[in-house]
Amino acid sequence: MLVAGFPAGPLAANCYLLAADEGEACVIVDPGQEAEELLERALRQYRLTPVAVLLTHGHFDHIFSVTPVCDGHDIPAWIHAGDRALLSDPARGFGPDAAEFFGGRLELREPNEVRELADGQQLEIAGLTFTVDHTPGHTGGSVCFRTGAEEGGRLLLSGDTLFAGSIGRTDLPGGDSAQIMESLRAKVLPLPDDTVVLPGHGSPTTIGRERAGNPFLMGLSGGDAPAFPTRGL
Repeated sequence: MLVAGFPAGPLAANCYLLAADEGEACVIVDPGQEAEELLERALRQYRLTPVAVLLTHGHFDHIFSVTPVCDGHDIPAWIHAGDRALLSDPARGFGPDAAEFFGGRLELREPNEVRELADGQQLEIAGLTFTVDHTPGHTGGSVCFRTGAEEGGRLLLSGDTLFAGSIGRTDLPGGDSAQIMESLRAKVLPLPDDTVVLPGHGSPTTIGRERAGNPFLMGLSGGDAPAFPTRGL
């Protein structure tokens, strides 16, 4: 599997490209602010053809470039219904003072094709299998994507649900501290320790590392382990 990523924009939101190999179809995850040029450079470097955009949630630093990227390549965007409204009105994710934060009203529009994600859904895209876990808490429509293989190479694209040494903030509209803790307990902690976590900000980590050292996860115990997709490596 080919995995490439880079931080984009003032808030350094991580954008990822995943493909079976160089020269193949690929999936783009979270094309945020100032991501277009960097994306096109990576697509050329690895000779990739994008076939879909997956969004972990609807905050503007993760979705800002989704419409030009999707419409420019004639591909769909996938997002959970709980965050779909943020595609066209991102200020809803930041509360009544958002206009000042953005320096005025920030007007965006949905891509031409938007498809909605569901908890437990499996997406067969670009020769890879992505399992969708609805993980509300940072936003109402936050999701994580699992992909990889049972024996080595497991990946979790965690968005802003889990970071190295931290978790997503819950003080913005749609955030809920009890929900994010339950999402982590039920959907994230049960994953195998060797699962590599690709977060929405910051450096990669592993489930084992976070289970042992993330102060926000202390005292949580995972539920039954969700089934892991077996295709992709």
